[in-house]
Amino acid sequence: MKMLNQLANSNTTPIRQIRGLYDANTIRVYQAYSDVIADAALHHGTFVSPPFKMERMTWIKPSFLWMMYRSGWGLKDTRQSRILAIDISRDGFEWALAHSCLSHPEDSMSEEEWLKLKKKTPVRIQWDPDRDIHLKAQISRAIQIGLSGKAVELYVNEWIQNISDVTPLAHDIHELLLKGEIEKAKELTPIEKPYNAATSDF
Repeated sequence: MKMLNQLANSNTTPIRQIRGLYDANTIRVYQAYSDVIADAALHHGTFVSPPFKMERMTWIKPSFLWMMYRSGWGLKDTRQSRILAIDISRDGFEWALAHSCLSHPEDSMSEEEWLKLKKKTPVRIQWDPDRDIHLKAQISRAIQIGLSGKAVELYVNEWIQNISDVTPLAHDIHELLLKGEIEKAKELTPIEKPYNAATSDF
């Protein structure tokens, strides 16, 4: 499947395209957690169990605005009140993509085929509507990557290079939006660019 070839319109952005904040070595993903998990992760430089649960699937998102939509700018739920920016190795990110399958069967795949693929891949991929600065759904899609089993172990023990708390940034942008200062809010929002993955088969 070549999802990245599907276009949002006839001229420009693919409907499914990974975009994020990255450099030569790392790419930034976002997660939202409670105070207890966030504080422990920031103290240790990675997630620690407890309070983090290694046996559960954990979802990482390269899109800042999608994370804001999911967490309500860190104000919707105490379980998601702390927004963490996690810089992970690009090698790890590529490994996750290479060992993934969609969280649902493709049209060309039978349920049985998908279940076999799902059983042998520790990573799930979901494509959800991108969000603009007002968190309104867009035609283009943002990727969510669900890690389980071996993928969680690699994420926690090898891939994570740095964790920072961007909750204050989220709150600042939200406050500017409430005041109608849209351009200032956009200036604070991380600029994400297309990421050329080694594989487009996900």
